[in-house]
Amino acid sequence: MPKAEQTRGRILLTAERLFAEHGVFGVSNRQISEAAGQGNNAAVGYHFGTKADLLHAIVEHHTAQMERIRERLLRARADSTDLRDWVGCVVLPFTEHLSGLGTPSWYARLAAQIITEPQLRELAGAGLHDAPHFYAVIGGLHRCLPTLPPELRRRRDDMARTLLVHTCARREHTLPADPDAARAAWSETAAELIDAIEGLYLAPVTGIKPII
Repeated sequence: MPKAEQTRGRILLTAERLFAEHGVFGVSNRQISEAAGQGNNAAVGYHFGTKADLLHAIVEHHTAQMERIRERLLRARADSTDLRDWVGCVVLPFTEHLSGLGTPSWYARLAAQIITEPQLRELAGAGLHDAPHFYAVIGGLHRCLPTLPPELRRRRDDMARTLLVHTCARREHTLPADPDAARAAWSETAAELIDAIEGLYLAPVTGIKPII
């Protein structure tokens, strides 16, 4: 592997860890460069540009890997009319990817920050323009909910995403060090999330006006 590529990878992983531990806005490019073992304190700027560019690169890196899992799931479930199958296509790319990162990992905790902070969420959303399988999954899920009003469906999508990411962030923080136990923990988390998110979409519509 070329030295520049190794350096980029080391910076990405270091930034991800520091962002997860201290917050995206609590870490400087200089701190990331130093923690990544770079003698040049401007290494982040040289390899990535701004902090926003660095964060975007982290999101793109993980999105590309999750897209490969979505593609596999879509091949097996594309013709399904079962909501649970499609909820699995929402949950499993995230949990399988996190499981594959080993322990410790930090991306779920960073993702929890991203969906909480509007500025970061907008940046992460831009990375999904190159995620066609993500949109295919959402389309398949929505076809299973023909009677759910579009605006309510959108809000439940947001609830499901929040539940998925924050549950995984908590699980990531408490993962056992043993690799087999960690994989089992992710499998258990995935099963619980599929149950919960399927129930969220199938919950009755009571007619109570939403709180804005």
